[in-house]
Amino acid sequence: MKQMQKAAFLDRDGVINIDHGYVSSPDQFEFIDGVFDACRHLQQQGYLLIVVTNQSGIGRGYYNEQQFYALTDWMKAQFESHGVTLTDVFFCPHHPVNANPPYQIDCNCRKPAPGMLLQAIEKYHIDVSSSLMLGDKKADMQAAKAAGVGRKVLVLSGQTLTAEDQASADEIWPSIKAALGLVTN
Repeated sequence: MKQMQKAAFLDRDGVINIDHGYVSSPDQFEFIDGVFDACRHLQQQGYLLIVVTNQSGIGRGYYNEQQFYALTDWMKAQFESHGVTLTDVFFCPHHPVNANPPYQIDCNCRKPAPGMLLQAIEKYHIDVSSSLMLGDKKADMQAAKAAGVGRKVLVLSGQTLTAEDQASADEIWPSIKAALGLVTN
């Protein structure tokens, strides 16, 4: 049987890059300060780095899957140039209401549903109890809870969170840089 591995599940917009809304090209992509150091640290602590991102901009027709893949390849190359390997990127192009066919569906992959995490857990034999989710929204925490992720962390990326949002997390960090001091083996 394969060895179980732990993972750091990362939301993209608001955790890896500043969420400017429907980011679809490198010129719109602004990495959050400290993200490379934080992710390198997580990798050194034995975590697989897996991005799980809602991308309803595809379903809404703002950009297409090819543009998303091109941006993802560029993003992964930026991480590689900083000595960080993103194990995989899972995305959901759907929205139950605000999308065009065939993307207008109520799927099991759009966070807060756990589908993307469950796909990654199965594909990479993830030990969920020793894994963590870094997200900037309640939906990220709900998806992580539904998937059984052991440590749910809300990353404050400049947005204001309600008490209900904050209550959905196990921990609240000022930014992803906090991983450097808060995540150890």
